[in-house]
Amino acid sequence: MTQTPLDTPSAPRDVAALAACDAVLFDFDGTLADTAPDLAAAVNQMRHARGLAPAPYEKLRPLASAGARGLIGGAFGVGPDDHEFAAMREEFLANYAANLRVETALFPGIDAVLDDLDARGVLWGIVTNKVARLTDPLVKLMHLDTRAASVVSGDTTPYSKPHPAPLLHAAETLGIAPHRVVYVGDDLRDIQAGHAAGMATIAAAYGYCGNVEPPAQWNADYLADTAETLLALLRPVGRRD
Repeated sequence: MTQTPLDTPSAPRDVAALAACDAVLFDFDGTLADTAPDLAAAVNQMRHARGLAPAPYEKLRPLASAGARGLIGGAFGVGPDDHEFAAMREEFLANYAANLRVETALFPGIDAVLDDLDARGVLWGIVTNKVARLTDPLVKLMHLDTRAASVVSGDTTPYSKPHPAPLLHAAETLGIAPHRVVYVGDDLRDIQAGHAAGMATIAAAYGYCGNVEPPAQWNADYLADTAETLLALLRPVGRRD
């Protein structure tokens, strides 16, 4: 698939509009990194401890961008309103923290995206709903800590996505006005947060996309179904020629 502006009333007309932007922010799980294998392992460790068979990976993978809420819901049918959820969430996070990077890796082609931004001197950062005690060590393990100009976690500000506060905080850290920033994410909440922050948005349709609605219905400004498409979409960012 080639460069694809979505047919929405708010969408920029073509990728040249991205040349008005100077920086890129990325969601982490399902956008930059394929963390689903290790997240699924953490929740299946909980099932094993209860004498249950593992939940199928194919069922858990689309839920990975929703973190503990999505995975515990998928594996146990337990949600944040259930009295046992808080304790199960802590158990899940402890399991995951102990095995942060067993199979986790950047999605194929994402290295080229980041290398291109670095080579052109375009600032980029990470805005995730993952809590900092997990984000920071994992970003370091993946050697992104010295490359990302900003890393904002789900508990960096009082709010998490879809609230725009984390994205606005990241833009402030970069020293770039929000309307000159592109946000890339694989969840509807990412696109909602990006719009609320006044940023251009790209739906990473190659990611987990665990919403009921497909990415083409998220009202994102652009759609990238591969890392190669994302690379092409981001090429105009930071250009002034």
